[in-house]
Amino acid sequence: MAEGRAAAGGSGAPGGAGGSGARQVAGAAALLAASQILSRLLGVVRDAVLAAQVGSGAQADAYFAAFQIPDLLNHFLAGGALTIAFIPLYHRAHQRGGREAAERLLGAVLGGVAVLATLATALAFVFAETLVAWQFPRFDAEQQALTVRLTRIVTPAQVFFLTGGILRAVLMARGRFGAQAASGLVYNLGIIAGGLVAAPVLGVEGFAWGALIGAIAGPFALGFLQLRRDGPIPFRVAFGDSDFRRYVVLAAPLMIGVTLATVDEWYGRWFGALGPEGTVATLGFARKLMLAPVAVVGQALGTAALPILSRLHAAGDRQGFEDLLRRALAASAGLALLAGAALFVLAAPLVQLVYVRGAFSAADAVPVVGALRVYAFAVPGFVLQALAVRAFYARGEMWRPMLLGTAFAIVAVPLYLASLPGGASGLAAAAALAVTSGALATLAYARLRFGGPRLLGLGASALRAGIAAGVAALAAAQLPAAGEGASGALLDLLAGGAVFAAVGLGLALLIGDRDLRDALGRLGTRVRGAPERPED
Repeated sequence: MAEGRAAAGGSGAPGGAGGSGARQVAGAAALLAASQILSRLLGVVRDAVLAAQVGSGAQADAYFAAFQIPDLLNHFLAGGALTIAFIPLYHRAHQRGGREAAERLLGAVLGGVAVLATLATALAFVFAETLVAWQFPRFDAEQQALTVRLTRIVTPAQVFFLTGGILRAVLMARGRFGAQAASGLVYNLGIIAGGLVAAPVLGVEGFAWGALIGAIAGPFALGFLQLRRDGPIPFRVAFGDSDFRRYVVLAAPLMIGVTLATVDEWYGRWFGALGPEGTVATLGFARKLMLAPVAVVGQALGTAALPILSRLHAAGDRQGFEDLLRRALAASAGLALLAGAALFVLAAPLVQLVYVRGAFSAADAVPVVGALRVYAFAVPGFVLQALAVRAFYARGEMWRPMLLGTAFAIVAVPLYLASLPGGASGLAAAAALAVTSGALATLAYARLRFGGPRLLGLGASALRAGIAAGVAALAAAQLPAAGEGASGALLDLLAGGAVFAAVGLGLALLIGDRDLRDALGRLGTRVRGAPERPED
């Protein structure tokens, strides 16, 4: 497998303000975006298999709810932000003490996180019944028992997610993104295999076993095998070690604090479980489709930009840092607006094509379509939040964005509660409003804190892209329905997608700002397989 080096020399000097830094991010982002697209396509297949075999009723609610305890465990051990906490620290250790100091840091963090993850997993396994009952009191006894069984299967996967995240962070700090790009693909393949092979015998538990096996084979094994090629992987348990203490201090706000981009999924499960049967599953199915463009645009760009922003900050290149951040935000905002508009106008045929088969009926699709159309408005907020917080993280500032994000997450609770009468669509509307508000507040704080992107300039870029997206959505909406069933949905999706792409991309290239045009040009070059044109 190709290592996916984002820059020649792996961990060499940071890129310049307008040239190599942007090319490094573009190269790494293109690789990660391609992997995210493939991973999300596999995720669509995964969810289609789940919907066909389980439907959107009580068993599906239990399956989605079973991931709540593992997700909480992952978050409070900073699993979802391991690269964010570790990469800047790794760069500083390498800069101050060379490879030996960086390896010492790796060994201490890897050993400490492995022990803590194992202990936390054991406690979650033992107390699963109590924890499930506390979180989902409206589930009946049978549904709670199923949720407990599924929770005990999927929770040990967090040990491999957490330790694998550290190994992949080291590889990315060295400019190698291959393991990161492939980990999600292998994980999804594991769940699909579990659904196809084991689910006919074990029912919904087959998907849970597939998730556990996929976590071992993808997020952990890929990073372990690639890093092992460089030599022995250090491992030591020393909780009092200064290296481990520095990591804990840096990661503490990521463990304690939250953002709405994280807690929205938790709120969807907790508050959805207070509604009618199937609400949790409806939100889960809609949210997973919404997160596809978020992952391709926001997570890919954010993951690729963090190591390079971190190196620019460590080198004292303020102009390069600010220029790279501005370009990444402008491009991602434009792409997110286009993606959200496409998701809104194509929601019905997309849900029909992906989910409606087997145990998932056309009636089950109606609330999913409604929730997805509302969730489409949240795409820009999710994408901008993913990049905005990384600007702080690259500077080693973890507490500030986490405190702000936690405040918004707490304030949003009444909004989610008030949205309960609206069902899944109401909860999705609460998410869209809360996430977008949190992202804008984070950008405004970045501007005040360290001279981040000018909001008026970013707003003007977004307005141009928004016009292109809105006109494209109106054009695609004028097409008559091709017919019923999967074949009609496929034709509607292809025709609507073609019209949207032609109008939206054409207008974006015509009226969009330079950063959006450059991003679209780079994507087009990558798709055609042509060599990139050097920066002017």
